[in-house]
Amino acid sequence: MSKKKILDSIVIGFALFAMIFGGGSLILPPIIGYYAGIHWPISILGFMISGVFTTFLALLAISLSGDNLLDFGNRIHPKFVSFIAGICMLCLGPFIAIPRIAATTYELGVLPLTTHISPTLSSIIFFILTMALALSAGKVVNILGIILTPILLVILLFLVGKGIIHPLDTSFLYSEDYARAFTIGFKEGYQTMDALAALVMAGLAITAVKAKGYTGDKEKKQVTIISGLIAIVFLGLIYGGLIYLGATSGYHTVGEVHRTELLLYLSQGILGEKSGLILALCVALACLTTSIALTSAVADYFEQISKGKLRYSLLVVGICIISSYFAINGVDQIIYVAYPFLAIIYPIAICMTLFIVFFGSFVKIRSPYLAAVFITFIIAVIKLLVDFNLVQLDLFKKIMSTLPLHQYEIPWLIPALLAFGIQWFWEQKKLHR
Repeated sequence: MSKKKILDSIVIGFALFAMIFGGGSLILPPIIGYYAGIHWPISILGFMISGVFTTFLALLAISLSGDNLLDFGNRIHPKFVSFIAGICMLCLGPFIAIPRIAATTYELGVLPLTTHISPTLSSIIFFILTMALALSAGKVVNILGIILTPILLVILLFLVGKGIIHPLDTSFLYSEDYARAFTIGFKEGYQTMDALAALVMAGLAITAVKAKGYTGDKEKKQVTIISGLIAIVFLGLIYGGLIYLGATSGYHTVGEVHRTELLLYLSQGILGEKSGLILALCVALACLTTSIALTSAVADYFEQISKGKLRYSLLVVGICIISSYFAINGVDQIIYVAYPFLAIIYPIAICMTLFIVFFGSFVKIRSPYLAAVFITFIIAVIKLLVDFNLVQLDLFKKIMSTLPLHQYEIPWLIPALLAFGIQWFWEQKKLHR
Protein backbone atom coordinates (compact mmCIF):
# COMPACT_ATOMS: atom_id res chain seq x y z
CA MET A 1 0.00 0.00 0.00
CA SER A 2 1.35 3.43 -0.97
CA LYS A 3 2.15 6.15 1.56
CA LYS A 4 -0.55 8.34 -0.01
CA LYS A 5 -3.19 5.68 0.50
CA ILE A 6 -2.12 5.16 4.12
CA LEU A 7 -2.17 8.90 4.80
CA ASP A 8 -5.55 9.34 3.12
CA SER A 9 -6.95 6.43 5.11
CA ILE A 10 -5.75 8.00 8.37
CA VAL A 11 -7.22 11.41 7.49
CA ILE A 12 -10.57 9.92 6.48
CA GLY A 13 -10.50 7.62 9.51
CA PHE A 14 -10.11 10.61 11.82
CA ALA A 15 -12.86 12.44 9.98
CA LEU A 16 -15.11 9.37 10.29
CA PHE A 17 -14.34 9.15 13.99
CA ALA A 18 -15.30 12.82 14.37
CA MET A 19 -18.57 12.27 12.50
CA ILE A 20 -19.59 9.17 14.46
CA PHE A 21 -18.29 10.12 17.89
CA GLY A 22 -20.32 12.81 19.57
CA GLY A 23 -19.48 14.42 22.88
CA GLY A 24 -22.80 13.08 24.14
CA SER A 25 -21.51 9.49 23.93
CA LEU A 26 -18.87 10.26 26.56
CA ILE A 27 -21.44 10.13 29.34
CA LEU A 28 -22.47 6.53 28.62
CA PRO A 29 -19.45 4.26 29.33
CA PRO A 30 -18.49 5.37 32.88
CA ILE A 31 -21.85 4.44 34.39
CA ILE A 32 -21.56 0.96 32.81
CA GLY A 33 -18.30 0.41 34.65
CA TYR A 34 -19.74 1.89 37.84
CA TYR A 35 -22.53 -0.71 37.93
CA ALA A 36 -20.48 -3.61 36.50
CA GLY A 37 -17.77 -3.20 39.13
CA ILE A 38 -15.36 -6.14 39.21
CA HIS A 39 -17.04 -7.55 36.08
CA TRP A 40 -16.04 -4.52 34.00
CA PRO A 41 -14.28 -6.67 31.32
CA ILE A 42 -17.51 -8.48 30.40
CA SER A 43 -19.42 -5.19 30.35
CA ILE A 44 -16.80 -3.83 27.94
CA LEU A 45 -17.43 -6.86 25.72
CA GLY A 46 -21.17 -6.20 25.70
CA PHE A 47 -20.68 -2.53 24.90
CA MET A 48 -18.12 -3.29 22.18
CA ILE A 49 -20.52 -5.67 20.42
CA SER A 50 -23.52 -3.32 20.32
CA GLY A 51 -21.70 0.02 20.28
CA VAL A 52 -18.43 -0.52 18.36
CA PHE A 53 -18.37 -3.81 16.40
CA THR A 54 -21.78 -3.19 14.88
CA THR A 55 -20.61 0.31 13.94
CA PHE A 56 -17.81 -1.15 11.85
CA LEU A 57 -20.17 -3.70 10.32
CA ALA A 58 -22.52 -0.86 9.36
CA LEU A 59 -19.66 0.90 7.56
CA LEU A 60 -18.70 -2.37 5.90
CA ALA A 61 -22.30 -3.08 4.85
CA ILE A 62 -22.62 0.29 3.09
CA SER A 63 -19.23 -0.18 1.43
CA LEU A 64 -20.19 -3.64 0.14
CA SER A 65 -23.59 -2.43 -1.07
CA GLY A 66 -22.56 0.70 -2.94
CA ASP A 67 -22.00 4.31 -1.99
CA ASN A 68 -24.76 5.23 0.47
CA LEU A 69 -27.73 4.13 2.56
CA LEU A 70 -30.05 4.00 -0.46
CA ASP A 71 -27.75 1.53 -2.22
CA PHE A 72 -27.80 -0.51 0.98
CA GLY A 73 -31.60 -0.37 0.91
CA ASN A 74 -31.76 -1.74 -2.60
CA ARG A 75 -30.31 -5.02 -1.29
CA ILE A 76 -33.40 -5.49 0.90
CA HIS A 77 -36.26 -3.30 -0.31
CA PRO A 78 -35.96 0.38 -1.29
CA LYS A 79 -39.26 1.55 0.20
CA PHE A 80 -38.82 -0.36 3.44
CA VAL A 81 -35.29 0.90 3.99
CA SER A 82 -36.34 4.45 3.10
CA PHE A 83 -38.85 4.19 5.94
CA ILE A 84 -36.21 2.75 8.32
CA ALA A 85 -33.76 5.45 7.22
CA GLY A 86 -36.37 8.11 8.00
CA ILE A 87 -36.84 6.69 11.51
CA CYS A 88 -33.06 6.58 11.99
CA MET A 89 -32.82 10.21 10.88
CA LEU A 90 -35.47 11.27 13.37
CA CYS A 91 -33.62 9.39 16.14
CA LEU A 92 -30.29 10.90 15.12
CA GLY A 93 -32.01 14.25 14.69
CA PRO A 94 -34.56 16.25 16.64
CA PHE A 95 -36.05 13.56 18.90
CA ILE A 96 -33.03 11.89 20.56
CA ALA A 97 -29.42 12.52 19.50
CA ILE A 98 -29.38 16.28 18.93
CA PRO A 99 -31.36 17.14 22.11
CA ARG A 100 -29.11 14.80 24.10
CA ILE A 101 -26.04 16.53 22.68
CA ALA A 102 -27.40 19.93 23.72
CA ALA A 103 -28.33 18.66 27.20
CA THR A 104 -24.86 17.15 27.57
CA THR A 105 -23.34 20.48 26.59
CA TYR A 106 -25.24 22.17 29.41
CA GLU A 107 -24.43 19.55 32.04
CA LEU A 108 -20.76 19.08 31.08
CA GLY A 109 -19.80 22.35 29.44
CA VAL A 110 -21.90 25.04 31.12
CA LEU A 111 -22.61 23.93 34.70
CA PRO A 112 -18.92 23.36 35.58
CA LEU A 113 -18.29 27.00 34.61
CA THR A 114 -21.38 28.76 35.93
CA THR A 115 -24.74 28.03 37.56
CA HIS A 116 -26.26 31.31 36.43
CA ILE A 117 -27.39 30.00 33.04
CA SER A 118 -30.60 27.96 33.00
CA PRO A 119 -31.11 24.83 30.84
CA THR A 120 -33.63 26.79 28.75
CA LEU A 121 -31.24 29.66 28.02
CA SER A 122 -28.39 27.24 27.32
CA SER A 123 -30.58 25.30 24.88
CA ILE A 124 -31.66 28.47 23.06
CA ILE A 125 -28.07 29.73 22.69
CA PHE A 126 -26.84 26.28 21.60
CA PHE A 127 -29.43 25.95 18.85
CA ILE A 128 -29.05 29.52 17.65
CA LEU A 129 -25.38 28.70 17.05
CA THR A 130 -26.29 25.33 15.49
CA MET A 131 -28.83 26.96 13.21
CA ALA A 132 -26.50 29.75 12.13
CA LEU A 133 -23.62 27.42 11.31
CA ALA A 134 -25.78 24.73 9.70
CA LEU A 135 -27.21 27.39 7.39
CA SER A 136 -23.77 28.82 6.67
CA ALA A 137 -21.92 27.78 3.57
CA GLY A 138 -18.60 28.71 5.21
CA LYS A 139 -15.82 26.49 6.52
CA VAL A 140 -16.47 27.02 10.23
CA VAL A 141 -17.62 23.46 10.90
CA ASN A 142 -14.67 21.92 9.06
CA ILE A 143 -12.21 24.11 10.95
CA LEU A 144 -13.83 23.20 14.27
CA GLY A 145 -13.73 19.53 13.42
CA ILE A 146 -10.11 19.53 12.28
CA ILE A 147 -8.93 21.42 15.37
CA LEU A 148 -11.19 19.93 18.03
CA THR A 149 -11.04 16.24 17.16
CA PRO A 150 -7.27 15.83 17.73
CA ILE A 151 -7.39 17.99 20.88
CA LEU A 152 -10.35 16.11 22.33
CA LEU A 153 -8.78 12.78 21.38
CA VAL A 154 -5.48 13.63 23.07
CA ILE A 155 -7.23 14.80 26.26
CA LEU A 156 -9.43 11.69 26.38
CA LEU A 157 -6.57 9.28 25.74
CA PHE A 158 -4.54 11.06 28.43
CA LEU A 159 -7.51 10.86 30.81
CA VAL A 160 -7.97 7.14 30.14
CA GLY A 161 -4.23 6.39 30.28
CA LYS A 162 -3.68 8.21 33.55
CA GLY A 163 -6.83 6.70 35.05
CA ILE A 164 -5.63 3.18 34.17
CA ILE A 165 -2.15 3.75 35.59
CA HIS A 166 -3.42 5.53 38.69
CA PRO A 167 -7.05 4.43 39.29
CA LEU A 168 -9.03 6.48 41.80
CA ASP A 169 -10.39 3.46 43.71
CA THR A 170 -10.15 -0.28 42.97
CA SER A 171 -12.50 -1.43 45.73
CA PHE A 172 -15.45 -1.79 43.29
CA LEU A 173 -18.11 -0.27 45.56
CA TYR A 174 -20.96 -1.57 43.40
CA SER A 175 -20.92 -4.74 41.30
CA GLU A 176 -23.63 -6.49 39.29
CA ASP A 177 -23.40 -10.22 38.57
CA TYR A 178 -21.54 -11.53 35.52
CA ALA A 179 -24.48 -11.89 33.10
CA ARG A 180 -26.07 -8.61 34.23
CA ALA A 181 -22.77 -6.78 33.65
CA PHE A 182 -22.79 -7.92 30.01
CA THR A 183 -26.43 -6.90 29.61
CA ILE A 184 -25.80 -3.42 31.02
CA GLY A 185 -22.92 -2.90 28.59
CA PHE A 186 -24.88 -4.25 25.63
CA LYS A 187 -28.01 -2.16 26.29
CA GLU A 188 -26.03 1.03 26.91
CA GLY A 189 -24.27 0.45 23.58
CA TYR A 190 -27.65 1.06 21.92
CA GLN A 191 -27.66 4.56 23.36
CA THR A 192 -24.52 5.62 21.50
CA MET A 193 -26.49 5.28 18.26
CA ASP A 194 -23.08 4.90 16.59
CA ALA A 195 -24.26 2.05 14.34
CA LEU A 196 -27.19 4.18 13.15
CA ALA A 197 -24.86 7.12 12.62
CA ALA A 198 -22.42 4.89 10.72
CA LEU A 199 -25.13 3.84 8.25
CA VAL A 200 -25.60 7.53 7.43
CA MET A 201 -22.03 8.79 7.76
CA ALA A 202 -20.54 5.95 5.68
CA GLY A 203 -21.90 7.67 2.57
CA LEU A 204 -20.03 10.85 3.48
CA ALA A 205 -16.83 8.86 4.07
CA ILE A 206 -17.15 7.08 0.72
CA THR A 207 -17.70 10.45 -1.00
CA ALA A 208 -14.47 11.69 0.62
CA VAL A 209 -12.66 8.53 -0.53
CA LYS A 210 -13.82 9.08 -4.13
CA ALA A 211 -12.87 12.78 -3.94
CA LYS A 212 -9.29 11.71 -3.20
CA GLY A 213 -9.18 9.80 -6.47
CA TYR A 214 -10.09 6.26 -5.38
CA THR A 215 -12.91 5.67 -7.84
CA GLY A 216 -12.16 2.01 -8.62
CA ASP A 217 -14.37 -0.41 -6.74
CA LYS A 218 -11.48 -2.34 -5.14
CA GLU A 219 -9.51 0.74 -4.05
CA LYS A 220 -12.62 2.52 -2.81
CA LYS A 221 -13.59 -0.42 -0.59
CA GLN A 222 -10.03 -0.86 0.66
CA VAL A 223 -9.58 2.75 1.76
CA THR A 224 -13.09 2.88 3.25
CA ILE A 225 -12.55 -0.28 5.30
CA ILE A 226 -9.13 0.81 6.58
CA SER A 227 -10.57 4.22 7.49
CA GLY A 228 -13.42 2.48 9.31
CA LEU A 229 -10.97 0.31 11.25
CA ILE A 230 -9.02 3.40 12.33
CA ALA A 231 -12.23 5.09 13.50
CA ILE A 232 -13.48 2.12 15.54
CA VAL A 233 -10.08 1.47 17.12
CA PHE A 234 -10.20 4.94 18.66
CA LEU A 235 -13.86 4.50 19.57
CA GLY A 236 -13.02 1.20 21.28
CA LEU A 237 -10.03 2.62 23.18
CA ILE A 238 -12.00 5.56 24.52
CA TYR A 239 -15.19 3.66 25.34
CA GLY A 240 -13.38 0.71 26.95
CA GLY A 241 -11.12 2.99 28.95
CA LEU A 242 -14.03 5.06 30.24
CA ILE A 243 -15.86 1.89 31.34
CA TYR A 244 -12.81 0.92 33.39
CA LEU A 245 -12.59 4.41 34.88
CA GLY A 246 -16.22 4.16 35.93
CA ALA A 247 -15.55 0.80 37.62
CA THR A 248 -12.61 2.26 39.55
CA SER A 249 -14.17 5.66 40.29
CA GLY A 250 -15.01 5.14 43.96
CA TYR A 251 -17.87 7.55 43.34
CA HIS A 252 -20.28 8.08 46.25
CA THR A 253 -23.64 9.76 45.94
CA VAL A 254 -27.02 9.81 47.63
CA GLY A 255 -29.81 8.59 45.36
CA GLU A 256 -29.58 8.02 41.62
CA VAL A 257 -26.23 8.22 39.84
CA HIS A 258 -26.25 10.83 37.06
CA ARG A 259 -24.09 10.14 34.02
CA THR A 260 -22.72 13.65 33.54
CA GLU A 261 -21.90 14.07 37.25
CA LEU A 262 -19.95 10.79 37.21
CA LEU A 263 -17.93 11.84 34.14
CA LEU A 264 -17.14 15.24 35.67
CA TYR A 265 -16.10 13.53 38.91
CA LEU A 266 -13.73 11.28 36.95
CA SER A 267 -12.19 14.05 34.85
CA GLN A 268 -11.63 16.33 37.82
CA GLY A 269 -10.38 13.51 40.04
CA ILE A 270 -7.86 12.22 37.48
CA LEU A 271 -6.78 15.41 35.73
CA GLY A 272 -7.42 17.97 38.45
CA GLU A 273 -9.98 20.77 38.74
CA LYS A 274 -8.61 22.99 35.96
CA SER A 275 -8.06 20.11 33.55
CA GLY A 276 -11.63 19.00 34.19
CA LEU A 277 -12.83 22.40 33.04
CA ILE A 278 -10.75 22.10 29.87
CA LEU A 279 -12.41 18.76 29.18
CA ALA A 280 -15.82 20.32 29.76
CA LEU A 281 -15.09 23.08 27.23
CA CYS A 282 -13.78 20.62 24.63
CA VAL A 283 -16.80 18.37 25.05
CA ALA A 284 -19.13 21.35 24.71
CA LEU A 285 -17.48 22.46 21.47
CA ALA A 286 -17.37 18.89 20.15
CA CYS A 287 -21.08 18.59 20.91
CA LEU A 288 -21.74 21.78 18.95
CA THR A 289 -19.81 20.46 15.95
CA THR A 290 -21.69 17.15 16.08
CA SER A 291 -25.00 18.95 16.42
CA ILE A 292 -24.27 21.03 13.33
CA ALA A 293 -23.24 17.94 11.33
CA LEU A 294 -26.34 15.96 12.35
CA THR A 295 -28.69 18.88 11.74
CA SER A 296 -27.23 19.34 8.25
CA ALA A 297 -27.37 15.61 7.46
CA VAL A 298 -30.98 15.21 8.63
CA ALA A 299 -32.17 18.34 6.82
CA ASP A 300 -30.37 17.31 3.64
CA TYR A 301 -31.89 13.79 3.77
CA PHE A 302 -35.48 14.99 4.12
CA GLU A 303 -34.96 17.63 1.41
CA GLN A 304 -33.77 14.86 -0.92
CA ILE A 305 -36.59 12.39 -0.26
CA SER A 306 -39.18 15.18 -0.58
CA LYS A 307 -37.54 16.13 -3.91
CA GLY A 308 -37.08 19.72 -2.77
CA LYS A 309 -40.63 20.25 -1.49
CA LEU A 310 -39.20 20.61 2.02
CA ARG A 311 -36.49 23.26 1.82
CA TYR A 312 -33.17 22.69 3.59
CA SER A 313 -33.27 26.03 5.41
CA LEU A 314 -36.79 25.48 6.78
CA LEU A 315 -35.86 21.95 7.87
CA VAL A 316 -32.82 23.25 9.75
CA VAL A 317 -34.97 25.78 11.59
CA GLY A 318 -37.60 23.16 12.41
CA ILE A 319 -35.01 20.65 13.64
CA CYS A 320 -33.42 23.25 15.91
CA ILE A 321 -36.77 24.34 17.39
CA ILE A 322 -37.90 20.78 18.13
CA SER A 323 -34.48 19.79 19.48
CA SER A 324 -34.35 22.85 21.71
CA TYR A 325 -37.66 21.89 23.31
CA PHE A 326 -36.60 18.30 24.07
CA ALA A 327 -33.09 19.28 25.24
CA ILE A 328 -34.52 21.07 28.31
CA ASN A 329 -35.55 17.69 29.78
CA GLY A 330 -31.96 16.76 30.63
CA VAL A 331 -29.68 13.92 29.58
CA ASP A 332 -31.01 11.13 31.80
CA GLN A 333 -34.65 11.81 30.90
CA ILE A 334 -33.83 11.90 27.17
CA ILE A 335 -31.99 8.56 27.47
CA TYR A 336 -34.90 7.02 29.37
CA VAL A 337 -37.45 8.16 26.77
CA ALA A 338 -35.18 7.15 23.89
CA TYR A 339 -34.76 3.53 24.91
CA PRO A 340 -38.14 2.18 23.64
CA PHE A 341 -37.49 3.61 20.17
CA LEU A 342 -33.91 2.35 20.06
CA ALA A 343 -34.96 -1.05 21.42
CA ILE A 344 -36.93 -1.57 18.20
CA ILE A 345 -34.95 0.29 15.55
CA TYR A 346 -31.49 -0.83 16.70
CA PRO A 347 -32.09 -4.60 16.40
CA ILE A 348 -33.53 -4.02 12.92
CA ALA A 349 -30.50 -1.96 11.88
CA ILE A 350 -28.10 -4.54 13.34
CA CYS A 351 -30.00 -7.41 11.70
CA MET A 352 -29.91 -5.74 8.29
CA THR A 353 -26.21 -4.97 8.70
CA LEU A 354 -25.19 -8.47 9.85
CA PHE A 355 -27.08 -10.29 7.11
CA ILE A 356 -25.81 -8.03 4.33
CA VAL A 357 -22.20 -8.38 5.50
CA PHE A 358 -22.21 -12.15 6.02
CA PHE A 359 -24.67 -13.30 3.33
CA GLY A 360 -24.78 -10.43 0.83
CA SER A 361 -22.10 -11.87 -1.46
CA PHE A 362 -24.07 -15.01 -2.35
CA VAL A 363 -27.72 -14.35 -1.39
CA LYS A 364 -28.94 -11.80 -3.91
CA ILE A 365 -32.72 -12.15 -3.57
CA ARG A 366 -34.59 -9.85 -1.17
CA SER A 367 -37.13 -12.10 0.50
CA PRO A 368 -34.75 -13.84 2.98
CA TYR A 369 -33.58 -10.44 4.26
CA LEU A 370 -37.16 -9.23 4.62
CA ALA A 371 -38.09 -12.40 6.52
CA ALA A 372 -35.18 -11.90 8.95
CA VAL A 373 -36.05 -8.24 9.51
CA PHE A 374 -39.74 -9.01 10.00
CA ILE A 375 -39.01 -11.64 12.69
CA THR A 376 -36.55 -9.26 14.36
CA PHE A 377 -39.18 -6.53 14.45
CA ILE A 378 -41.82 -8.83 16.00
CA ILE A 379 -39.46 -10.09 18.70
CA ALA A 380 -38.17 -6.58 19.44
CA VAL A 381 -41.75 -5.32 19.95
CA ILE A 382 -42.69 -8.28 22.20
CA LYS A 383 -39.51 -7.81 24.24
CA LEU A 384 -40.21 -4.11 24.69
CA LEU A 385 -43.76 -4.84 25.88
CA VAL A 386 -42.48 -7.43 28.34
CA ASP A 387 -39.61 -5.25 29.61
CA PHE A 388 -41.96 -2.36 30.38
CA ASN A 389 -44.72 -4.63 31.74
CA LEU A 390 -47.12 -3.31 29.11
CA VAL A 391 -48.62 -6.75 28.64
CA GLN A 392 -49.71 -9.19 31.32
CA LEU A 393 -49.89 -12.23 29.05
CA ASP A 394 -47.70 -14.96 30.48
CA LEU A 395 -47.40 -16.38 26.98
CA PHE A 396 -45.31 -13.41 25.80
CA LYS A 397 -43.07 -13.64 28.86
CA LYS A 398 -42.63 -17.36 28.36
CA ILE A 399 -41.76 -16.86 24.69
CA MET A 400 -39.08 -14.32 25.57
CA SER A 401 -37.59 -16.46 28.36
CA THR A 402 -37.27 -19.48 26.08
CA LEU A 403 -35.61 -17.69 23.14
CA PRO A 404 -31.86 -18.36 22.84
CA LEU A 405 -29.57 -15.48 23.87
CA HIS A 406 -32.41 -13.54 25.52
CA GLN A 407 -30.25 -13.04 28.60
CA TYR A 408 -27.74 -11.19 26.40
CA GLU A 409 -30.34 -8.86 24.86
CA ILE A 410 -30.25 -10.50 21.40
CA PRO A 411 -33.24 -12.90 21.45
CA TRP A 412 -33.98 -12.03 17.82
CA LEU A 413 -30.70 -13.34 16.38
CA ILE A 414 -31.35 -17.11 16.18
CA PRO A 415 -35.00 -16.75 15.03
CA ALA A 416 -33.88 -14.25 12.38
CA LEU A 417 -31.22 -16.68 11.15
CA LEU A 418 -33.81 -19.45 10.97
CA ALA A 419 -36.28 -17.22 9.09
CA PHE A 420 -33.53 -16.18 6.68
CA GLY A 421 -32.47 -19.77 6.07
CA ILE A 422 -36.01 -21.13 5.63
CA GLN A 423 -36.96 -18.36 3.19
CA TRP A 424 -33.75 -18.78 1.20
CA PHE A 425 -34.26 -22.57 1.03
CA TRP A 426 -37.87 -22.03 -0.13
CA GLU A 427 -36.76 -19.65 -2.87
CA GLN A 428 -34.07 -22.09 -4.02
CA LYS A 429 -36.63 -24.89 -4.13
CA LYS A 430 -38.97 -22.77 -6.29
CA LEU A 431 -36.14 -22.03 -8.73
CA HIS A 432 -35.39 -25.73 -9.23
CA ARG A 433 -38.97 -26.86 -9.82
